[in-house]
Amino acid sequence: MAEGPTHSPIPWETLEALLHRVQKPARYVGGEFNAVIKDWDAMPLHVCLAFPDLYELGMSNFALQIFYDLLNRRSDTLAERAYLPAPDMNAALRAAHLPLYTLESYRPVAAFDLLAISTAYEQLYTNLLEFLDLAGLPVESTARDERHPLVIGGGHGAFNPEPLADFVDAFVIGEGEAVLEELVTALLAIPAADRETQLDALVALPGVYVPRRYRPIYAADGRFQALEPRDAHTPARITKRILPQLPPTPVRQLVPNVDTVHNRAVIELQRGCSNGCRFCQAGIITRPIRERPPAEVLADVRAVTDATGYEEVALLSLSSADYTDIAALLEALQTAYASEHISFSLPSLRLDAFSVELADALSQGRRSGFTFAPEAATDALRARINKNIRTETVLEVAEMVFTRGWRTVKLYFMIGLPGESDEDVQEIVELAHQILRIGRQARGRKVEVHVSVNTFVPKPHTVFQWEPLADEETVLRRQAILQQGLRARGLRLAWHDYAESQLEALLARGDRRLAPVVKRAWELGARFDAWDEWRNPAAWEQAIAESGLDVAAYVGRRYAISEPLPWEHLDSGVNLRYLQEDYMRSQRGELLPDCRVQCHGCGILQHYASLQEECWQCPTRP
Repeated sequence: MAEGPTHSPIPWETLEALLHRVQKPARYVGGEFNAVIKDWDAMPLHVCLAFPDLYELGMSNFALQIFYDLLNRRSDTLAERAYLPAPDMNAALRAAHLPLYTLESYRPVAAFDLLAISTAYEQLYTNLLEFLDLAGLPVESTARDERHPLVIGGGHGAFNPEPLADFVDAFVIGEGEAVLEELVTALLAIPAADRETQLDALVALPGVYVPRRYRPIYAADGRFQALEPRDAHTPARITKRILPQLPPTPVRQLVPNVDTVHNRAVIELQRGCSNGCRFCQAGIITRPIRERPPAEVLADVRAVTDATGYEEVALLSLSSADYTDIAALLEALQTAYASEHISFSLPSLRLDAFSVELADALSQGRRSGFTFAPEAATDALRARINKNIRTETVLEVAEMVFTRGWRTVKLYFMIGLPGESDEDVQEIVELAHQILRIGRQARGRKVEVHVSVNTFVPKPHTVFQWEPLADEETVLRRQAILQQGLRARGLRLAWHDYAESQLEALLARGDRRLAPVVKRAWELGARFDAWDEWRNPAAWEQAIAESGLDVAAYVGRRYAISEPLPWEHLDSGVNLRYLQEDYMRSQRGELLPDCRVQCHGCGILQHYASLQEECWQCPTRP
């Protein structure tokens, strides 16, 4: 990319003059322990890794740490980071006519060849536009050319990226580590190419989706019909990329300047989940399960703690208790590091006695709060969502937790689930009171039960992708049941505003017609949609009203199981037939056992034949 005044680093003295005006200036100075500084002129390829939200969230995103490590290991590539500033720093940059810059070199984001930006969840979409605009880049991809960075998105939101189709040049579908080598090689081969040639190179890469090369087709009644490739060289379907084995753990992990959401070392214990919860998108799109070998985990703990100074290590997984021989691994870790006072945490545990024993072994006498997620309060509704736990077990686990010294239990539930009734919601109240009574019997009156309730949002590629979002009247009525029933001392209730859930559902299920709505909402002031203090629902309401789109047609309608969906051109590796069959099982309230116990033929291992011998070995795999 050609050098010029707008591509030179911003002088430190210029930035320093702004920092006394903003809260938490340490977010914007860089210089973190283990940050990588490379010679710009010696590197043929310059990559900006971006998380379009606050530093505290972006620094806690482990995917960014992985890519930062992999890219900076290369001798031909430089990778730096940028996050979206808080509104005060945003305003200060704009007032000073300064662009968004990276933390390593203070070089403008617009100077980079590739901008790899996270599309991890729907509430980031207006932030993405704000990020591009603050960087001095046109927000619409057709307005950018080879003088601008290629903008590539990835993450869970990429499994239905249509609401962002006008703004992002390409999306990596699946695991970015699997396509990284090919992507870098392709970009190095065409350093001075025009934008269309660059897009040609991306279209040729398996697992990369270039929205501009597809044309949406709608029926006469306005319903989505298909995405049609614009030429013979563009594939009709994009199959997700996947790694046979987990990538190497980043050893020299970045240590943040301010306290972050997850301020600790991280080792990815396993990827994928075998529980098959029907509402869970992550459980589908991260299949199959791949485990990091215990010996590698032990070695990684030593390397990472030596390189960072962290005294806490999180063993990351969607379901940590399902890791093979997890108890033996934890015993080995605690034995090896007992004298160094290194503690370990498992962010995601099952609701069973085994998980309580694991948490007890890890707690080392600290009892801040025990968290588990029944999701529903009745056996019948849990069977519909394939949450294989009975109420009597929930109560037994609660008794174990209080007996072993915890004084606070945090419960996560959903309302608006398919097949739910008001009576099911009332059972949440009854269950919370039962658990509170158990706690008081075991620990006295100082115990607390915290109940957090989300509204179910149907997500693409899940068994419940055809289900509607519950209507506002129903959700408000059920929230009122909870608010009325959980007023007792020792009980706390948290819930989400319906407008938040509706927006999430709209963007999750949206087709390409949502892209202008996202842009208009951003123009009207929408950003930081996940933050209560900055959310701007009026901007979204106006943008939707101006568009003339029927929100209910996107979020409030049960889709026919055979109708085309806006994300069907993106293949998660799980057969549509399997999702349809499991959807029908949910209607009958049938449970499926954990797929480590019995293979249900979702298709993921057959889809990726190369994984058959390399990834986790299903004992009943075909």
